[in-house]
Amino acid sequence: MFKSVIAASHPEFSSMRQQDALEFYHHLIDKVEQANPGNHELNPCTGFKFIIEERVQCPSGKVSYNQHCDNFLTLSIPLHEATNKEQLEAFHEKKAAMDLDGKEVSKEEIVRPRVPLEACLASFSGGEEVPEFYSTALNSKTTAIKTTGLKTFPDYLVLQMRKFVMGEGWVPKKLDVYIDVPDIIDISHMRSNGVQPGEELLPEGASCGNKAEPARPVADEDIVSQLANIGFNYFACQKAAINTSNAGLEEAMNWLLSHTQDPDINEPISQDPMPAEDTIDEASLQTLVSFGFPEDVSRMALKASGGNIERATEWVFSHPEASSSVSADSSTNNVKDDDSHISDGSGRYKLMAFVSHMGTSTHCGHYVAHILKDGRWTIFNDNKVAASVDLPKDMGYLYFFQRISS
Repeated sequence: MFKSVIAASHPEFSSMRQQDALEFYHHLIDKVEQANPGNHELNPCTGFKFIIEERVQCPSGKVSYNQHCDNFLTLSIPLHEATNKEQLEAFHEKKAAMDLDGKEVSKEEIVRPRVPLEACLASFSGGEEVPEFYSTALNSKTTAIKTTGLKTFPDYLVLQMRKFVMGEGWVPKKLDVYIDVPDIIDISHMRSNGVQPGEELLPEGASCGNKAEPARPVADEDIVSQLANIGFNYFACQKAAINTSNAGLEEAMNWLLSHTQDPDINEPISQDPMPAEDTIDEASLQTLVSFGFPEDVSRMALKASGGNIERATEWVFSHPEASSSVSADSSTNNVKDDDSHISDGSGRYKLMAFVSHMGTSTHCGHYVAHILKDGRWTIFNDNKVAASVDLPKDMGYLYFFQRISS
């Protein structure tokens, strides 16, 4: 009954195919909010929302702030912070020797990295370099430092562990790792308090203080000529270069091959300031978002790669400046006025539930949930519900925390 109500209208969740638990969490939130439009008091999803604030500082010392609303945190897993490095090294040596002898390591002998949750949280809030950042104070591109914090702390904090990553050959793979998660966490140190006394904001727009009108994009003639020499229509080659942001010949070729049936592909380019935005496949977009890429950057990457997820992932890594493009303004704020109801409070939380993925890859497996119910941990495995005997707390993919009242 629950599946019929929540997933009946969804092309993926109404099927029996493998889906991502985070995508379902998104879908569930959307369905509940659609049933309670504008009524925050009756919307239980309000308690999951919080505001993330990013601070970017360029070498001039001036800063910019950007805020956006979300209902979960995606955490990278820094494997170099594993607490059992000696055991891991010994295991890898043993495995290498057994591989030479044609033997396999038994499941009981496998040693997995153990990474503290605190290290994952520190990786999220720690400073990172933003190359190719355009500073309106210096009127040039430079390397800036970005730090991220939470402007508000939600009633319920959802953490997604980035266990699904791109491996060699751009093949999605699952990290075989344990996360040491305490029952109580305190993220008070992750609070961001906005512009501080003595800080100077980066000026908006160009050096003259006024933002220039968006110019019509220009195709890279080298890319256009190479495509034209292959035999493609000149105007189509121009569109391919422009719609892939002049990323390169391969990207333009892929875009062109996926748009050969467009009715206007061989017509001259419109003189409108900006080209019409391509339709982005939402499933591909959510896949990139589940890898931890920002949604706006994921859209740019899919557009530049003709919708191909592997090439889009490569595009993100080869265009680090894309993630900072939105932060160029001094105080970009996409927190809507109707988000003023977002709750805030203490940064101390207790673990109340987690979802685990049982399987070796992104294309197969099974999800189970553990919930702290009536003072004891209970496992929910489809229609089977039982007390959890050996709690696999270190194997979670999604963790749900509830705020502890001070």
